[in-house]
Amino acid sequence: MNTYDADDALAGDPEVAAILASELERQRSTVQLIASENFTSRAVLAATASVLTNKYSEGYPGRRYYGGNAFADEVESLARDRAAALFGAPHANVQPHSGASANVAAYLALVEPGDTILAMRLDQGGHLTHGSPVSITGKTYRFVSYGVTPAADDGSGERIDLDQLRDLARSERPRLIVAGTTAYSRVIDPRPFREIADEVGALFMFDAAHPAGLIAGGAHPSPVGIADVVTFTTHKTLRGPRGGAILCGEEHARAVDAAVFPGLQGGPLEHVIAAKAVAFAEAARPEFKEYAAQVVRNAAALADALVEEGFRLVAGGTENHQVIVDLRAFDPELTGKAAQEVLDRAGITCNRNQIPDDPRSPFVTSGLRLGSAAETTAGMGEQEMREVGALLARVLRGRSDDEVVERVRAEVAALCGRFDPYPPGRASESRS
Repeated sequence: MNTYDADDALAGDPEVAAILASELERQRSTVQLIASENFTSRAVLAATASVLTNKYSEGYPGRRYYGGNAFADEVESLARDRAAALFGAPHANVQPHSGASANVAAYLALVEPGDTILAMRLDQGGHLTHGSPVSITGKTYRFVSYGVTPAADDGSGERIDLDQLRDLARSERPRLIVAGTTAYSRVIDPRPFREIADEVGALFMFDAAHPAGLIAGGAHPSPVGIADVVTFTTHKTLRGPRGGAILCGEEHARAVDAAVFPGLQGGPLEHVIAAKAVAFAEAARPEFKEYAAQVVRNAAALADALVEEGFRLVAGGTENHQVIVDLRAFDPELTGKAAQEVLDRAGITCNRNQIPDDPRSPFVTSGLRLGSAAETTAGMGEQEMREVGALLARVLRGRSDDEVVERVRAEVAALCGRFDPYPPGRASESRS
């Protein structure tokens, strides 16, 4: 069976088969710049589509509430051991269905409802689970938010404001301090957070959803051993299946496990956990370090190309896989929503994003968030990233001209044709 064309297995359901074939073609023929996406290996896809999807495994290895879990226990234990070894952590929980559920589980394990948590502002780079009022986190705990420093002409601003963080910690006395972002283009050093947490007697959690793969590959400092708990997703820079995981020391292991199950989730997705095990093994290979380094180089090349085209970059550039673009210097009338939509038509997939102190709503925005992880997986290098930056600028300059959009789409398809993430006829191959 070809896992990727879905033709044989779905012969009896041509409607779904056609949708999957169309999505495969979209991924092959358009540039993927969404920072929270990547292309998995064929081995990860195969594990995700495995017979483990049939098994109900409520509980943990050796402590299940159903029979027949000998092999589910083996694969989950393997995934836990590989995750712990990859990141150098004493304990790993690989059951969270997502990064959001991993974060909520960490809160459940570490603090009580109503406790004060200090975390990043959503409109300055934080995540919904960092206390947004529309999230269960903001409804359950008392969140106080820190942000970034003001923008500076020399690009030195819009970094996490550690002075503000320290002042808030001293005045609010939080039970927990959270580091980590969803739209932030600079390295986050966990050590100052630890120092501030220790000063005020707080616990420290690091949300590594975005840089997890960079951490595994040595391209970002590791918070493991510094933070009390580290949460992350397996599908962004780590290049695994969609899901989450939690790392911690033995002193928090029992509370974390109880928070995931039975606290928040029922039966784990053992087919996804098998795919996580595959991804952890792939990330432990020496070549993954070069991948992580190339992700950072590619983001820098894209950033340089965009600056040359007249865009302003939030925080003055990038040190990770993300480039946050302020569209107002390029065109004051251009919104993130409009830019995202016309770029989609041109075959460049990205997402609109608020910039610090954005005057526009989260649905409209004044910025874009771009990521280099997926196309680095596909094989693109710095030269291709510079080409993508130029194509992006051409589309936005000529966004009212359908011919410009169509010409760029054709050029994008030609470029992607040289970097197919899933070349036909090689279904047994697993990317390293």
